[in-house]
This record gives sequence, structure tokens and C-alpha cells, in this order.
Amino acid sequence: MHDWWRNSVTYQIYPRSFQDSTGNGIGDLAGITSRLEHVASLGVDAIWLSPVFTSPMADMGYDVSDYTDIDPLFGTLADFDALLARAHGLGLKVIVDQVISHSSDQHPHFIESRSSHDNPFADWYVWVDPNPDGSPPNNWVSVFGGSAWEWDARRRQYYLHNFLTSQPDFNFHNRDVQDWHLANMRFWLERGVDGFRLDTVNFYFHDQKLRSNPPDPRNAVVPKVNPYDMQDHLYSKNRPENLPFLERLRALTDGYPGRAMVGEVGESRRAGEITAQYTAGNSRLHMAYSFDMLGPEFTAAHFRQKIEGFYAAAPDGCPCWSFSNHDVIRHVSRWADHGEPDALAKQVIAMLAGFQGSLCIYQGEELGQTETDILYSELTDPPGFKFWPDYKGRDGCRTPMVWDDSVQAGFTTGTPWLPIKPPQRARNIAAQAAGSVLEAYRETLAFRRDTPALRHGKTQFLNLPEPVLGFLRDDLLCLFNLSTAPVSLVLGGAATAVGPTQLADLTGNALQLGANGFAFLRGASDARVG
Repeated sequence: MHDWWRNSVTYQIYPRSFQDSTGNGIGDLAGITSRLEHVASLGVDAIWLSPVFTSPMADMGYDVSDYTDIDPLFGTLADFDALLARAHGLGLKVIVDQVISHSSDQHPHFIESRSSHDNPFADWYVWVDPNPDGSPPNNWVSVFGGSAWEWDARRRQYYLHNFLTSQPDFNFHNRDVQDWHLANMRFWLERGVDGFRLDTVNFYFHDQKLRSNPPDPRNAVVPKVNPYDMQDHLYSKNRPENLPFLERLRALTDGYPGRAMVGEVGESRRAGEITAQYTAGNSRLHMAYSFDMLGPEFTAAHFRQKIEGFYAAAPDGCPCWSFSNHDVIRHVSRWADHGEPDALAKQVIAMLAGFQGSLCIYQGEELGQTETDILYSELTDPPGFKFWPDYKGRDGCRTPMVWDDSVQAGFTTGTPWLPIKPPQRARNIAAQAAGSVLEAYRETLAFRRDTPALRHGKTQFLNLPEPVLGFLRDDLLCLFNLSTAPVSLVLGGAATAVGPTQLADLTGNALQLGANGFAFLRGASDARVG
């Protein structure tokens, strides 16, 4: 099916932390292959692999030094081919991360680019002269803190880096750069991958006039950790030149039936507007990966606003909703004030399954996994070192998968690259019995797969007060109590519960929802608190 991606469910695998097959404490491709039956048992449609390409690992693979080979930490191209074949044999599509906005500073092209002003790759990265006083050309800042400009003594110029100084940005205004990246992506399409997750898709182009960003009026107070969001990033990213390049990417994937692209839109101010632009029609991205639900907000109004806002801007677009990934605090911990961990985890997958659009779940979510408390001595993540202790980095959500209750949780026979601590090991897969979070994920995703209203139905929200989120997907009424206190609802007619429920007592047209209670109902098209 060529449009398999529409309303699909993708499972994100962080390769370093999924399964180690060699005993070196780092997950790898062979390890992933050995565990794919678990992923398939969840009832997902695809897996997304975070980067496995050759890299010095300054940012755990998001700094690529060879776009057409596998890093030896993870294995070989033959191991990748074996993973691809096994996934396809289990009915799973495979999406690979493409980090093309920047490379590693160890990439041969950057090494040559910085060597002189007149080499073949001199204009492949963003180089600028200093101001007369020696300062950078403008006020652009890095996502990881500090200026987005780094002085290079060899070229006696600044180069742009939106992330680490070791992640120089490509100059996409150079057509040769675009063509080269398209050729690299064609390599993986020819190898049989089913699509791409495009990292930082709105960062590709910069303003050629190098204008300074204005302040973001919403963020006038100096933040505790990083002032990045104090700017409105009009000129350092989100440029209109991105759109024609996305059309080139779409034309490439359209040449391979059944392939898809999902773009990560890293933006806080105009995320809805940008994702709508990037998915409009049939000539740009297939899906846009949303950051809208990766923050602390856990209210009915917030979820409603984000979903309605997307479809108002892009009625024919396809969002990809997610509650956790490798960059944010796991949602069971992030939303801990809103429910007991298991009850919250079961409610959250039911709610996500009810949302219109495609979905992405992050490894360990299916166990109700919590954030690991990382000590300074255990850190590996660069932002953690920079902003400690107010921000501990992203290691806490990246700790290894827990397969059993052994010391290293079945992940490795060696010392894991990040610690496996007792609170996380207690949620191991082998311990997930009847009534567990894992069982709830399997039941809920099967219900979504077998229910046309949840795969294809339009959404109509009910005007219910907090803390109740209610909406119709065609004829299916979906109700969620987003609090730890019970609520009583009066339905607009007698109804029947279908699919998974939690702390829901239905008598006639009266519905009681307990803490984190939820229900899917047929026979009623409205509800009110009463």
C-alpha cells in the first residue's frame, strides 16, 4: 500500500540503547534485529532508527562523517541489510534518520572546506567574514547555548553551527550541496528503506543577508537554562527557500513507490504554520513530526488547540503526534503530577491512539518507563555538561531498554554505556504480566488498527470543561479524565463501551470516570459534566 504512512504508528528505536549483541555495552544493528519480534508484537506499522551512520559521536550520531556507511559501533552494511530484511519479513517498514542540515566537523568535505577559500568545497558550508570589530556577523544563537558562529583560524572566518561547534551547517544555497544530499538519500532508497525521518527539517536554509533575529515577545524573561527561545528565529531558520528543496526531496521519494518522509520541525513560535506549509498538498513532506505535545502541558485545552490548529491550517495534511522521544523527559515522569505511573501510561496511549493523524511511540513507552536520574559523573550528553544542574541533558530518557530483571536487564553482557537503575529495571518486559502497561499498548494499538473511525475518521471536539477531553471520531465518542479526581458525565443517549477502558463505569447514559479514566463509546454523540 503506497500510502501506508497515513495514520500509521511508528516505533522509534534509539540504537545505542535497544540491544547489545557484542558485550561492549552499546546497542547495535544485530541486537535490534534480534528484538524485532517484540516491536512487531505491539502492532506498529514502522520503525524509525535514530542515526547509525559513521560518526565521531560528539552528538551520539547526529554528527555524520559518512552518509553512506554504518558506524562500526553499530555494525556493517550487511548488518543493516539483515535488519531491513527481518523487519520487512515481520511486516514492519523501516525509516532512517537523515541529519542533513549539518555534518560532523570530521566530514572530509568540511575538512577540505576549512582548508582554504578556493577549494572545491569552499562554499559547501556557511562561512562569513567577521565584523570590523572582530565579532560574529549577527546575533544568531546555538540551540546548545552560546553563539551560532565559531571562529576558524585556518580560514580566518566564522562558520555557522546551529548545534555543537563540531556540527557545521551546510550551505543549502549551493545547488551542489542539495544534489549531493539527494544522491546520498537515493543510496538508501535503492537499498530498500521505506522512508526518512528528516532531522531539523526547518534549519536547512539561512538568510543570505545574515539579518539578526528579533526578540520573541513571548519570552521576555531570561530563562533559567538557555536563552535560545528568547529570539524569534526568522532568519537563522524557517526560510522560504526550504519549500522548493522539500519539493525536490518529495520528487526523489515519489520515484520509489511506497516511500515516505516525516520532517522534524524544531520550532516553538510558528510550529503550526510551518508544519502546515511543509505538508500542504502532495509535493512536500508526507508528514510533519510535531513537538507540540513534548512539553509539560497536560490539559484538554492544549491537546485540542494543537490538533484543531493543525487541521485548520492544513486540512489535507498529516501530522505525526508523539509524547516522548530521545530528546525530552519521558512523559510518565514529565506528567507525574497528573496520575499514578501505570494509570497515566495506559491513559496516554489510549489518548494518543484516539488522535487524528499518524503516531510515534518511543522505545520503553510500552513499559510505562520513567526518566532515569542521572548523576553528573554519569553524563554523556553535551548540553547536560553545559547547563548542569538546572538541565541534566537528555541521557535520562536514553538509558537502555530493560528486557528482564538481571543486573544489566538483558541489554548487554558488559557495562552499559548509560546506567540501568532499579526503578527502570523494575519495569522490564519479562515482568509485564496481565493488566500491565505492555498489555495495554498491545490492546490499544490493535483497537486502533481494527477501528476505521480511529484510522480515518475526522475529529469533532466536545465543549467540555477541564479536566475532561472529549471528541468524536466519526461515530466513536472518546472521553478522557485528565486528572486524579473522579468526574461524572451525562451522555446524550444510551451508549456502549467498545475497546479498552480504564476506571469507567457506564450505566445507561451516566458515565463515571475515575482517576485517569477513559472510555471509547458508541451510541452517544455528546456528553456534559453533571
